[in-house]
Formats: sequence, C-alpha cells, structure tokens
Amino acid sequence: MSVAVVTGAGGSLGRAIAVRLAEDGRALALTDVDEASLRETADLVRSTGATVLDRVVDLRDEGALADFFEAVRSGLGPVTALVNNAAIYPTVPFLEMDVADYDAVHAVNQRGYWLCAQLAGRQMAGGAAGDRSIVNVASITMHGGWEQLAAYVTTKGGAVAMTRALARELGPAGIRVNAVSPGAFKTAAEEIYDDPEAYSDMVVERQSLKRRGTPAELAAVVSFLTGPDAAFVTGQTIEVNGGWVMA
Repeated sequence: MSVAVVTGAGGSLGRAIAVRLAEDGRALALTDVDEASLRETADLVRSTGATVLDRVVDLRDEGALADFFEAVRSGLGPVTALVNNAAIYPTVPFLEMDVADYDAVHAVNQRGYWLCAQLAGRQMAGGAAGDRSIVNVASITMHGGWEQLAAYVTTKGGAVAMTRALARELGPAGIRVNAVSPGAFKTAAEEIYDDPEAYSDMVVERQSLKRRGTPAELAAVVSFLTGPDAAFVTGQTIEVNGGWVMA
C-alpha cells in the first residue's frame, strides 16, 4: 500500500493536498495541532474511500512524532510519501521579536520538517523498492522577504536548502526530495490582514496570471512530485505562484 503523511493537514493547503493524494489512491496519515480542523480533513478524505489515520501531534514534540510515525508503520504500512506542510507564521516586527518567539517558529517550520523527514526516510530506506518521495513546502516569501515575517521567511529558505541536501544524500537509497513554493493562495490565513480584499488585489496585481490560485492547484503539483511521472525529479523547487516570482 502507498502511504502518504501530510503534516498541517487541518489547514487549507494541507487539506487540499490530503484530498488529492487520497484521490491518487494513497492511504493517508494526517496530523495537525488543531483537533477540530484535523478531524474535518480526515472525514473529508475518508469520504473519497481512502484509508485514513489521523492524530493530533505537536511537531515540536520529538517523542510524539516518533510515536506517530510508528503508528503509521504498524497501522498502514511503511511511509512512501511525506509532505512537510505544517508551519506557523507569527507577524512580529524583527526588532521586537524575542528569541523564544523565533525558537518556536524554528521548532515547527525547520526542526519539525527535519524530524519528519528523518522518521519517514528511515521507513522509506528500509522498505521495498518503489517510488518514495519527500516534498517540503516552502514559500514565495523566501525570494523577496516579507515585513514582520523574518522568522518564517528564514525557515522557508532553510526548507529549500534542506531539500537539496537530503536529495543528494538520500538519492542513492531511491528517495526523491523536492520542494514546492506556494504563492499567495487564498486561504483562511488572510484573516490576519486588516483589509483582506486590498491584500487580494495586491496579490493579483503582482502576478502574471490575474486571478487567485486555489489550494487544489498547489495540491496538483504535490501530486506530480510524489507520483511516478516525477520519477527522475529530485532536489528541485517548483514555484506555484501565478508568475509573481519566476525562478
């Protein structure tokens, strides 16, 4: 059985990714810190007919993560795909952000990705031959920076650097590692802005394609990167931003 793990599955992007991978015929292991949103995603994925294991896990808790991945192995089988999607993004001016706040962002967005990739990679490396893939979700913000999001931007750039390092090291074991870098997709996260409509207008103005992207469109790229059509693709970052940034 092909088994995919999606972190941050309760959010808009994670939910779309989980549904798409279920439609691709995978069993899904889902995790998030928000129990209500996680259960909603799990129910939606089950409605596709997919087998689902869902568990509330804080990516900062190394022991809980290890327990989760072991539960996936024993309940569904060895992990064959991992999507590192969970992230936090507190908006704090750089000169006012203390080390504890920075450490919290790093613990989820960087250390959490590292731990999940390591735990999944150990199962992939010890499994049967076949397509095995890790996808790290980066961000358009890493290209030009973003005010009051310095910690988040730093970790997203780190996700791409880690992608390249792991692609080099895990390639001989047949494990592919890529990143996908979303633009400003329309999600519930926009509620943080004082004027969401003005923000949306700003996004469309900067894009070459004059409309907002949908989470399903990002999920389609993740589906490609974790699927057989990308069997010779590793160490790459795919930009999905409507032509805002071209790399």
